[in-house]
Amino acid sequence: MTVVTAHAEQHSRLAHFPITFFATGMGMMGLTLAVRAEETAFGLAHDISVGLLALSSFLLALVVLFYLAKAIRHPDHVAAEWHHPVRIAFFPAITISFLLMSTALIDVMPALARQIWMVATLAQGLLALAVIGSWISHRPFQPGQMTPAWFIPAVGNVIVPLVGAKLGYVEISWLFYSGGLIFWVVLLTLVMNRLMFHDPLPGRMVPTLMILIAPPAVAFIAWTRLEGAPGPFGHFLLNTAYVFALLVLTQVGKFRTMPFAMSWWALSFPVAALSIASFTYAHIAQSTPHLVIGAGLLVLLIAIVTGLILRTIAAIWAGTICVPE
Repeated sequence: MTVVTAHAEQHSRLAHFPITFFATGMGMMGLTLAVRAEETAFGLAHDISVGLLALSSFLLALVVLFYLAKAIRHPDHVAAEWHHPVRIAFFPAITISFLLMSTALIDVMPALARQIWMVATLAQGLLALAVIGSWISHRPFQPGQMTPAWFIPAVGNVIVPLVGAKLGYVEISWLFYSGGLIFWVVLLTLVMNRLMFHDPLPGRMVPTLMILIAPPAVAFIAWTRLEGAPGPFGHFLLNTAYVFALLVLTQVGKFRTMPFAMSWWALSFPVAALSIASFTYAHIAQSTPHLVIGAGLLVLLIAIVTGLILRTIAAIWAGTICVPE
């Protein structure tokens, strides 16, 4: 009976393995790239970032394997997540994680980075179209169902040029960049309307406020890849990211009262993106203040990711995640 019960419990846990777990891939790859940017800025060897890349790739592979197992054994649960108004936005986190992996690999294993980028870019385009198409189909959504997590598909599109421009796929990079940027503007208007004029975000979704920082920060990095220099528009994007960071800072007090959930991993990637953007501008403009900002954000990011890893391990041990909501 004990063996049967344990098997049934494992079966149930797998069924409730959430798509939000892929936010860990974004966070860990973001940390890898932030450390890489810091190493470059200070003229250090890339030993630590290469080690982090190996660890991040291993963890992402584990998440992929678990979710594939869920898709095979519990396709109805995957379908339910696809039709969920909030969780559907996390599906592009899969392709974003691999786009970030290709970005981290481009200077280490360029041939592999190219292959991963090509597959991830195609998948990102298809997923973004599918998610946005779902949003504008006949299925109704309520304002209260919208969260900053809806930015994730747009963020994925502006990540494409980070490697695409370096590989010479300039027109494809501009296509994704343009699509990501315009949907960021559209969704920003909708999300701010929801935050200001409707009920507060539910507890588990409060950490997704941090995602407000990611689109302009990533868009700035991609802009420098496409144009080579920040220019006025690049300055606008970077400072917009700083403005949103300050805005989110006013809400940090709410985070301390919220129970842990996998959505908390939404705290990691935006901080990584802003750190990388700061290091990028510091390198281009030889700006010491931005170098200091980037380093400070990296220290914060390391603290956040360390805390998230410990909280995730504790939640797995306590059996408080991968359970029905």
